[in-house]
Amino acid sequence: MRHSEFWSLMDAVFGEAYAPTLARDHALTALSSRTCVQALDDGVAPRDVWHALCDELDVPLDRRDGGDRRRVIPPRRS
Repeated sequence: MRHSEFWSLMDAVFGEAYAPTLARDHALTALSSRTCVQALDDGVAPRDVWHALCDELDVPLDRRDGGDRRRVIPPRRS
C-alpha cells in the first residue's frame, strides 16, 4: 500500500473532513501511542498503520476497502 492509497482510504472510510484530524490526533496503542501521521513519518508501512487504526476503531472488515470491492487491501504482516 502506498501513502496515497492510505490517504484515499482514510477519506473514503472516515470522510474527507474527519480523516485528517483523526490521523493527526488519535494516538494508536498498537503503534506505541503514535498517531497515524507520526507513525508514517517514522517509516511505519502504510498498511500496518491502516490495520492498526481499523482494529482500534473496530472498522468492520467489509468496510476497510472504503466501499470499493475491487480495491485490494494488503494483509497485515505476520
